Amino acid sequence: MPQIKIYQGDEIPSPMLKIWHTFADNPFAFAGLWAVVGFLLLAVFGPFIAPYSPEHQDPHALLLAPSWDPAGTVEHFLGTDDLGRDIFSRLLHGAHLTFGVALGIVLTSLVLGFIIGSISGMMKGLKSSILSHLLDALLSIPSLLMAILVVAVMGPGLNNVFWAVGIALTPQFVRAIHQAIHEELQKEYVKAAKLDGANPIQIFWYVIMPNVWDTVIIQTTLGISAAILDIAALGFLNLGAQAPSPEWGAMVSQGMDNILTAPWTVTIPGVAILCSVLAINLVGDGLRSALSPINN
Repeated sequence: MPQIKIYQGDEIPSPMLKIWHTFADNPFAFAGLWAVVGFLLLAVFGPFIAPYSPEHQDPHALLLAPSWDPAGTVEHFLGTDDLGRDIFSRLLHGAHLTFGVALGIVLTSLVLGFIIGSISGMMKGLKSSILSHLLDALLSIPSLLMAILVVAVMGPGLNNVFWAVGIALTPQFVRAIHQAIHEELQKEYVKAAKLDGANPIQIFWYVIMPNVWDTVIIQTTLGISAAILDIAALGFLNLGAQAPSPEWGAMVSQGMDNILTAPWTVTIPGVAILCSVLAINLVGDGLRSALSPINN
């Protein structure tokens, strides 16, 4: 449970500073934040610091063990795969792909979900009810299954994965924003703003949105972790990034044939996926606690 700070007099900080203090007091969330920053730096600068090209093959270093193994070498820190490609270099280039595509997907889904969710949330009556039931029907389908269905129609490939996962995640953003706005419309201060003569646009932007941003932020962090998992899963199923792409899910799939003789070809990209998703979820949980009403 996060600690509740008591401030007096001039020591009372701004709301943003209070949120940061609450977030920073959570050691798991703070560690997750540093991990996410590290992954983002690798995603941006990874291709520039990678010692080898992701497609570079060394016929004299096939299935070379990581450097901490007696059979490994420092030249290939995390070992090589069955084609002699450096796993560390492929992992860095894969971070650029996995995180870049995931952030692009979530940004697109967020914009579409915000527009549709805001319009539907401000609606009343039959239109709002129909859209709510439609969203419930869409959300009953797991996002990965929906993404697989879309890829099956559009065909495999990283470009199609972008749209497939985006289509699968957009209903989640629409539902979260729609529900948050619908709940805010029932509050007394919204009714008071209507009595003061505020028009719907003023009510939406100045009255409702300041109390909905926390939902948007939390849903965005959860969407990023879901997008990474879906991209990796589609790559593992050979429906996403195709060989020789260094996307992490595709790397796991390509290493399955050698899992007994060279387990590092599967475990290392798998651990990268696990750590990235875990770090983002820790940040999301920390934000949820920091943004909860009890801390504001």
